[in-house]
Amino acid sequence: MPLPNIFTKEVSEAIIDRLNKLTPDSKPLWGKMGPAQMMAHCNVAYEMVYDNIHREPNAVLKFILKALVKNKVVGEKPFPHNSKTAPEFIIRDSKDFDKEKKRLIDYINRTQELGESGFDGKVSNSFGPLTKTEWNNLFYKHLDHHLSQFGI
Repeated sequence: MPLPNIFTKEVSEAIIDRLNKLTPDSKPLWGKMGPAQMMAHCNVAYEMVYDNIHREPNAVLKFILKALVKNKVVGEKPFPHNSKTAPEFIIRDSKDFDKEKKRLIDYINRTQELGESGFDGKVSNSFGPLTKTEWNNLFYKHLDHHLSQFGI
């Protein structure tokens, strides 16, 4: 069954409404990240699209990612709790809740405004060209997973 379309205003606003229920004191149902760290973690996926601050994997690692990880990330099947993540996504230090929330909402809105056509065939640093459906699944599934982590 297809995931909700993050490129639509309705779905983006629903995700933002869920984010607005998060507080600095929200407790995760699983995992070790606090709410600010979780939002910083979610921001990494968008940084890889919009900001040139993460190194692209070398050819060997990219081949491995495409072969072993891509379908888990861009497919429709939900992420299991406590899934392993790439080193770039591990947030160990404390983060500013309001700053990370604003950044994440801005990224979600920017992505929605660009729409499906802005992402169909767009190249992912880790996985190569992705379809608009694969980008949708990557963004929506990741956000939904972590909001669910906090019971939202």
